Amino acid sequence: MASPKKKLQGLVAATITPMTENGEINFSVIGRYVDYLVEEQGVKSIFVNGTTGEGLSLSIEERRRVAEEWVTKGKNKLDQVVIHVGALSLKESQELAKHAAEIGADGIAVIAPFFLKPWNKDVLINFLKEVAASAPALPFYYYHIPALTGVKIRAEELLDGIQDKIPTFQGLKFSDTDLLDFGQCVDQNRQRQFAFLFGVDEQLLSALVMGATGAVGSTYNYLGKKTNQMLEAFEQKDFSSALNYQFCIQRFINFVLKLGFGVSQTKAIMTLVSGIPMGPPRLPLQKASREFTDNAEAKLKSLDFLPFTGLKDRNLETCS
Repeated sequence: MASPKKKLQGLVAATITPMTENGEINFSVIGRYVDYLVEEQGVKSIFVNGTTGEGLSLSIEERRRVAEEWVTKGKNKLDQVVIHVGALSLKESQELAKHAAEIGADGIAVIAPFFLKPWNKDVLINFLKEVAASAPALPFYYYHIPALTGVKIRAEELLDGIQDKIPTFQGLKFSDTDLLDFGQCVDQNRQRQFAFLFGVDEQLLSALVMGATGAVGSTYNYLGKKTNQMLEAFEQKDFSSALNYQFCIQRFINFVLKLGFGVSQTKAIMTLVSGIPMGPPRLPLQKASREFTDNAEAKLKSLDFLPFTGLKDRNLETCS
């Protein structure tokens, strides 16, 4: 059975794929990106080529090169690099899984195929099993994101007996707001050392109460430090402070959701906060508007997530 160097836990950044203005991948900034995550945000594990990374908008060769770059640049700096290898084609997914193992990734993850969809648990597991078998030495994670895949098979149901079919199964990324389903995943698998990684950043504190062992999300690219403070407060049973941190994070997410928030806007915010150019998204996504970026910047500053250039007109909202 696959066994990671250590359990995948804590914050895991769903990495952005930096691009140039003409839509090519900007590999040159990934080294800076690694250092930024570790040194500025305190995030040392990553999830590559997922939704935030536009993985399914990249060619197979691009996905391979992006994975290689993150593994290479993250060596001796990152704790774990998990590569999302899901695809509509089983053969492509298997190819990406084998490649992840060859380059020294720490794990692989797979979403449900979402065009010709699996219609029940057994069909989905048969697909996942074939992918996992292509990288038998790597921990395998299921990426549950029904809002995007349209596959409504409950994670609780999927996990029932899954290690009998997929011995390398180590946990799941649960990107859904159904806390009943998530809670039952934890409750019914207490004897197993699964990683229960929550994927809805604005609800993380609720998931921690229900037994989440970590989180994978896009906002940890630029709000990792603040979220780590929430995790620390929770661990210390300082629930009042933990709640204040969660509410503070929610204020920002709630604000940008009302403006229209997705991968394009995440790239714009990360560029703003980190100073590392993330570039535009790939079509069919459209570049975030200047209006969005200006409004997001003002909100980040009001929450003290971004430094002010001066003290004039500071009107900070309480975040701790």
